[in-house]
Amino acid sequence: MTRTVAIVGRPNVGKSTLFNRLVGGRRAIVDPTPGVTRDRIEGEGRLRELRFRVLDTAGLDLAGDELAERMRAQTLAALDEADVVLFLVDAREGVTPLDRELAELLRRQPKPVVLVANKCEGRLIEAQGLEAWSLGLGEPVLFSARHGHGLDELAAALRPYLAVPEEPEAAEEPEGEAAEESGPVRLAVVGRPNTGKSSLINRILGSERLLTGPMPGLTRDAVEVRWSWRGRDFVLVDTAGLRKRARIEERLEKIAVGRTLEAAFGADVAILVVDATAPLEHQDAAIARVLSSRGRPFVVALNKWDLVEDAKATGELVRERLERRLADVEGVPVVPVSALTGRGIGRLLDAVLAQHERAGRKISTGRLNRWLQEAMRHHAPPSVDGRRAKLRYVTQTGVRPPRFVLFGNPPARELPRSYLRYLTRELRRAFDLPGIPVSFEVRAAENPYVEEDGRASSRAAR
Repeated sequence: MTRTVAIVGRPNVGKSTLFNRLVGGRRAIVDPTPGVTRDRIEGEGRLRELRFRVLDTAGLDLAGDELAERMRAQTLAALDEADVVLFLVDAREGVTPLDRELAELLRRQPKPVVLVANKCEGRLIEAQGLEAWSLGLGEPVLFSARHGHGLDELAAALRPYLAVPEEPEAAEEPEGEAAEESGPVRLAVVGRPNTGKSSLINRILGSERLLTGPMPGLTRDAVEVRWSWRGRDFVLVDTAGLRKRARIEERLEKIAVGRTLEAAFGADVAILVVDATAPLEHQDAAIARVLSSRGRPFVVALNKWDLVEDAKATGELVRERLERRLADVEGVPVVPVSALTGRGIGRLLDAVLAQHERAGRKISTGRLNRWLQEAMRHHAPPSVDGRRAKLRYVTQTGVRPPRFVLFGNPPARELPRSYLRYLTRELRRAFDLPGIPVSFEVRAAENPYVEEDGRASSRAAR
């Protein structure tokens, strides 16, 4: 059983910096602009020998507009999940009236609270940090999330609340009968702003886990949520909307876009969420091509299908645009869904798992070479600079994405991209890999088991 630690405090006291230090990476966006963190972000925390789940939360403000109210609800939900609360105050600014109000709120809830005076980076500031005693939450841990000062003291304060009773050792299973455990499927949800990515994830999860609304750019961090469906574990990753590069101006948006691309490229599968009322715009196609170029299989979710008046006409428009704009990912699954009503969610997840399985498929060398001979019989490799290109052998060298090496004579290394696209298209059709990114590498090397005239060598016979 993993214990959960929630980091709370008013805006700009260093919560995301502490979160990043505990998870050992730059998972949460850190910026002096107040209100950067909006959704609660989770990760696997490590502090000395302690291992725990850690939640970063939006800055708590007891007054504000509708968005502030919803951000506060996200933070209160994190408190409900937590076993222990880290309450951060800013030692440089000293204790503020808002800190006192939040301390009063935390004293009324039953979870243990560890008070952390952050930004203690000098003797004078350390003295100011002791002012946090007045909040009535016990002795403050004097800490610097930025520089890592006070880690031992923080570990000592958390240790009594994170000790987990030892579980009895499981009986040893007979050799040869243990099933190999597969890790969770990392599923990134990407798309243009306001296509309903967060709403779709909330519908999948069956709860209001992520902030949603008509405001563009509401999601900034790449927010990970663990979840299980039909016995399969997932890590769902919500991401910021991707606009055209020329329209990305604010520094925070540039950071958010970078995090989105990082999450997409690290995913096993992606869901490209498209607005069904304006399907497959140029930016949608651009995102699809980026995913394909990085070898990420994906499924197109036509969201807001409940708003489509003529389903037949919309379906024909989508098919036409797919053929014209996504020719390189021929056969990519397209599933009409509605985050509002829940329509099509099961079919969408079935398609995600099917793409994940296809991307990990290993094809035997014998089948591949029979396919290659048949493909070349229908369309022989073209000549290159007047020299005949010959392909003699193909083998698979990797999965997710499927990678293949073609062996041929020196002219084969200069085969035009059009012929490699032909081979990609034929391979997808032959081995049921619709929409799966495929890569070919051509090497000018002889197959050691085939002589120049194509006959099997004596080494192969042995």
